[in-house]
Amino acid sequence: MAIDVNVPSFPESVADGSVIAWHKQPGDPVSRDEVLAEIETDKVVFEVPAPEDGVLLEILENEGATVLSQQLLARIDAGAVASKPAASEAPVPAVEDKAATAADVAIAPAARKLMAEQGLDAAQVSGSGKGGRILKEDVLKVIDSAPATKSAAPAKAALATPVVTDNLEGRPEKRVPMSRLRARVAERLLEAQHNAAMLTTFNEVNMKPVMELRARHRDAFEKAHDVRLGFMSFFVKAAVEALKQIPAINASIEGTDVIYHGFYDIGIAVSSPRGLVVPVLRDVDQMSMAEIEAKIRELAQKAQNKSLSIEDISGGTFTITNGGVFGSMLSTPIINPPQSGILGMHNIQDRAMVVNGEVVVLPMMYLAHSYDHRLIDGKEAVQFLVKIKQMLEDPARILLEV
Repeated sequence: MAIDVNVPSFPESVADGSVIAWHKQPGDPVSRDEVLAEIETDKVVFEVPAPEDGVLLEILENEGATVLSQQLLARIDAGAVASKPAASEAPVPAVEDKAATAADVAIAPAARKLMAEQGLDAAQVSGSGKGGRILKEDVLKVIDSAPATKSAAPAKAALATPVVTDNLEGRPEKRVPMSRLRARVAERLLEAQHNAAMLTTFNEVNMKPVMELRARHRDAFEKAHDVRLGFMSFFVKAAVEALKQIPAINASIEGTDVIYHGFYDIGIAVSSPRGLVVPVLRDVDQMSMAEIEAKIRELAQKAQNKSLSIEDISGGTFTITNGGVFGSMLSTPIINPPQSGILGMHNIQDRAMVVNGEVVVLPMMYLAHSYDHRLIDGKEAVQFLVKIKQMLEDPARILLEV
C-alpha cells in the first residue's frame, strides 16, 4: 500500500524550505522513523522520517527543490520488502559497453540533474550505489577529476551544486549557493544596521574574582549539580540583574510602540556546523546557575547535532555572544532584531593594571554592549555595562547554590 511522505509542518514564521539531502533512493528499504531526507529552512533543518516500514517508491522533490509545509515529498510502499536486482539489471562494465546511456543504468535524481548540467552521460560515470546505481557523489568525483579545460560548467549549475572552475592562469574558484541559514543571517544583520541607530560602548572587567571563586567551588558545584561550572552562567546572571535595573534594554520597538518585556529570555550565540545560531534560555531570572549551565550545554549539543527546533531559537529579549572562545580581543556585536541590545564577551588576557597605585598583573576581559540608540540613551547603555562589571568583580552577589 502506497503511503504519502509529506514535508513537516512549518511554523508560521517559516514560509518554505529547501531539500538539502536524500538519505534514501527509490527501491531502498526503509524503517519506521528512519530519516529519509533533510529540509533546510532559514532557521533550522527539519528531518523527514519514514512513517512506516517498507520500500521507497518514488521521490517527488529532488535535492535543491523548494518545498512548502505539508507538501507531498515522496511515497513509500508500506510493508513491502526490497528485492535484490536481477542479474540482467547489473551494470555493464564500461570496457564492455562504451555506448551505455542514462537509460541503461539506474541514476539517482540528483545525479541525473547534475549530469545534465555538466553534459555527462552514464558511460563516463562509474556508479557506486546498489546495483551500480549512479549517485550524486559519483558525478562529483568525475567533475573534480576532470581537466581544468573541461571543468567549466553552465552558470545555472551554480544554483544547485558547488562548481569549481579554473581560469586561464589556473586560479581555482568555487561557487556554492548560500545556505538558507546564512542568507537569513545576512538579511537580519543588514536589517539591524539599516533600521536601528546602533552604537557600541565598551568597558573592561577584572575576571580574577570570578576565576578564583570558580576554582574554589568548581568541584563541589559539579558534584552537587552534575554539571560543569563555566563562565557563561556568571554573565547571564549579571546581565539579568542589569536588565532589571534598566528595563529599556530588555525592550523592543514595534512600529511606533515600545514593548517592555516582563520576562528575561536570553539568547546565547553558539557555533554550529551550519553557522552561528542563537538558542534561547527562557525565564532565566527563575533559573539557578546550575540550571543555566545545564541548559546551555543541552542547547550547544543540539546545535552541534543540528537538532535545534524552531522553539529553541525563536524569540529572545537580549543576546550574549562570546567571541573570546575564538580568540577575539575586541569587537562590536550586531543587535539581533527586534532586540535592543547585545553583550559581547572577549578573550581573557593577563594585562598590567594599576591597583591602589601599584602595577599588578590581572586577567582582564573587554566587554562590548551594542544598543539601539532610538530606545536606549548612552547613559543607560554605559550604566548597564558598569552594572555587569560590578557584579562580575564582586561575584559573591551571585548565589552559587553549592
